[in-house]
Amino acid sequence: MRALRILLSLSAAATLGFAAAAAGQPGLPAAKPESVGMSSERLARLDAGMRNLVDEGRLAGVVTMVARHGKVVEFEAAGKRDIAANLPMQKDSIFRIYSMSKPVTGVAMMMLFEEGKWQLNDSVAMYVPELAHLKVYGTDAGGNMVLNEPAHPMTMRELMSHTAGFTYGYFSNTPVDKLQREADLLNIDNTLDEFIKRVAKLPLNSQPGAEWHYSVAVDIQGYIVQKLSGMPFEEFLSKRIFKPLNMVDTGFYVPPEKLKRFAEFYDYDKDGKLQVLHGSLNHDFSKKPALSSGGGGLVSTATDYMRFCQMLLNGGQLGGVRLLSPLTVEMMRTNVLAPSMPILAPGAGFGLDFAVLTDVMAAGGYYGKGTYWWGGAAGTWFWIDPTDDLIVIGMIQQAAGTGAAAAGGVPDMRGLSHAYTYQAILD
Repeated sequence: MRALRILLSLSAAATLGFAAAAAGQPGLPAAKPESVGMSSERLARLDAGMRNLVDEGRLAGVVTMVARHGKVVEFEAAGKRDIAANLPMQKDSIFRIYSMSKPVTGVAMMMLFEEGKWQLNDSVAMYVPELAHLKVYGTDAGGNMVLNEPAHPMTMRELMSHTAGFTYGYFSNTPVDKLQREADLLNIDNTLDEFIKRVAKLPLNSQPGAEWHYSVAVDIQGYIVQKLSGMPFEEFLSKRIFKPLNMVDTGFYVPPEKLKRFAEFYDYDKDGKLQVLHGSLNHDFSKKPALSSGGGGLVSTATDYMRFCQMLLNGGQLGGVRLLSPLTVEMMRTNVLAPSMPILAPGAGFGLDFAVLTDVMAAGGYYGKGTYWWGGAAGTWFWIDPTDDLIVIGMIQQAAGTGAAAAGGVPDMRGLSHAYTYQAILD
């Protein structure tokens, strides 16, 4: 029986690579978990846990992918990519990755940094003069709005660490958020030029450098990439990142021949049942948008994003192609926030377009030192652990909706996959 289990594990591992190739996705080499110090039996808990969430009606479908020492040891799909059409979730399904676009934009920025196009301590206004005269929102003793001068010009370092003073419009509800919603900054029919013009008419939410606040800063970075490179932002990403890394299904829209692989986006109705999400967040991804949103516009697959992450874990190179130097990647994953400036979670800091762990145990359990990560508004997630030489990627298309409480809430996918993955590491 033991010999049979080993044979089946080897067969399944080989299938991972073949399945990716058959889908037109050049995958990383696949391996048996035991060959990289993990337990097949224990790692199977990850797939089982994901399938349980599908069976409970809390997820429509999910794809998970785990790589250690540069080899894929887990790659599974469960549930449906389209419930109404009864279409199964597949390993090559395409997902809206939303804010997992941000690290991609960060890499584009740092490629230009390495070319001497900008410096971390430069003012943003050097590259976006339209933002040179932004004021900072405030109130007087009577509660009336006043516009204050910034204490210092915002820097590129602040722009890449969400400390430049901007906000997002949707993740908090300040008066400036309200102004941003009214300005419709992220309408997909806006060009990046129009986006910048609208940003330039609004005040900052806080003084540059004063606080960490999730924001449109990465969309501004997309504009800067476009300006400094002399080519459209989407063209830069395609030519300089996606094609060199063989990220064959990543872009700002889904072409007609790939739409059958595009996963539907769900939330919960008032009774906690899954329903298709409607609204601006789920716009028509079958058409090329005017706005190439560096902060949240990309679609991708687990295999594509794994190649991107493995490039970073390898110190900026993959398959003989180098995008960044190891020192630049290390800089990106180094916390730049002061200890007194908390962000989203205990034990976390922020680097250049990544969240980074600063206290492993405070973060809620074991992660390797120096782990960095982010996620997307549709529930996608990833982390890169340089200490354990590990990458975990998860893809779902799920939002809370009005009935999230009745459904038991959107599952904590990063937390669950963390538990299931690290308990499988034996060496």
